[in-house]
This record gives sequence, C-alpha cells and structure tokens, in this order.
Amino acid sequence: MRTGTRAAISAPHLRTDRWWLAPAATAAGLLAFIVYSTWRAFANADYYAAPYVSPFYSPCLAENCEPMRAGPNWDLFGSWWGISPAIIVLIFPLGFRLTCYYYRKAYYRGFWASPPACAVAEPHGTYTGETRFPLILQNIHRYFFYAALPVAGILTYDTVLAFRDEHYAWGHMGLGTLVFLVNIVLIWAYTLSCHSCRHIVGGKLKHFSKHPVRYRMWQWVSRLNGRHMQLAWASLLSVALADLYVYLVASGAFDDPRFF
Repeated sequence: MRTGTRAAISAPHLRTDRWWLAPAATAAGLLAFIVYSTWRAFANADYYAAPYVSPFYSPCLAENCEPMRAGPNWDLFGSWWGISPAIIVLIFPLGFRLTCYYYRKAYYRGFWASPPACAVAEPHGTYTGETRFPLILQNIHRYFFYAALPVAGILTYDTVLAFRDEHYAWGHMGLGTLVFLVNIVLIWAYTLSCHSCRHIVGGKLKHFSKHPVRYRMWQWVSRLNGRHMQLAWASLLSVALADLYVYLVASGAFDDPRFF
C-alpha cells in the first residue's frame, strides 16, 4: 500500500512483466476446486463403488450413508441428519487447508489482492493482518492439523480396502487402487510437510544434540516443508481425481480395470 512515507511515484508499480498471471492462475485453480468439491459434497450420490469410497465422504458418519462392507461407516448422526454426510467430515480437511500457511498466501493474493504480487501495491486502504475476525481464526491451524491426522489415517485404511474386488475378496488391484495409493501418499506428504508439524517435531528445542531422534525427524519434515507448495497443489489435485474416479465408477460411466 502506498502512503505518504513511500516514494512519490505516481504509478502503482514499476513492473513490466505479466505479474498478474500467477495470482490469476491461482484464483482459477482454487475456484475450480471449490466449485467441484461443493457440487460433490452436496450431491450425496455416487460416492461408493465397492471397494472404493470417495475421500470426500470418508469416514461416513451419518445414518443415511450407503452401506460399505468393512468400510468407514460410523452412524454417529441419526435419521435427523437429512443432508449429505460429506458435510460432517469435510470441515476438518478443508479447515486444515484454509488455514495452511501456503494456502493463505495463495488465496490472499489470488482473491483479495493482499498483495497481488511482489512489488505490487495492494488496493486496500488499511491493513490489520490476522488480528481481527475472521482472519484471526487462522491461528487455529495447529488444531486443524491435529484433526487432519486421523482423517489421513482413515483414508489410509480406505486405501488398504481398495486391495479388494467388487465382491470384497482380498488380493486384487485395480486402476482405482493405484489412484488411491498415489492420493494417500500425497495426502500424507502434504500433511507432514505442514509448518505446524515441523514446529511440533523440532520446536522449543535448545539443543538438538540432546534429542537426536527429534532432530532427525525435524530434518526429514524440513525437507518435505521445502516442497510444501508443490505438495499442496498435488494433493489438492489428487483428492479431487480420487473422488472423480469413484464418481465415474459408481455412476456407471466407467468400469474399473483390474490388474489382478
């Protein structure tokens, strides 16, 4: 933001490159995911095709869930819950991503132009950061991280169940199994590359030499953390593709090819 203490330059910026491409692409990508995930979350249909369950609907916590043999069916919400069961659980992974440090940067620049790019003044007259409602809620990111861990664990269980066929017999692998494997690897990599995870593992230590195990864990998480942006986008794409794959199989638009 330009103020009286800044240099008296009439132009809002002196950049001549296409600086707007990056925030525009970010906004388009996030908007596409928001539209798709909202449609699928409220659809309440075509989210289970044995042995695959959409990651948007797992675990299924309502009585109106489709029965999934040995799957994540936990009827915590009774018949009074009439809308899609995906709404119950999606708040946790979505809250984790919304408060993520990288995603904050992405949608701050892409949607709010705060600022839209480096060396480009933001259009807002005042700036309060994350000290007021609603942005102060970003500070609960660590707690969403704690909630994201069991969700990732349940998706891991779903991936194990994907080594069955449509008759629930073990020892089989289809294209959907491969899709689920790629997705869960990226989900865990993104989750563990989180800045909060890095601080939990190695934060508040004055002497790494006295904590060799935590130091090695911190080094490993730090390497992942260096790829946090790429893992954020890759896992966002993979979870959408996993849901789309289940939708195509469940709706009858596509038959799951079996490798063995």
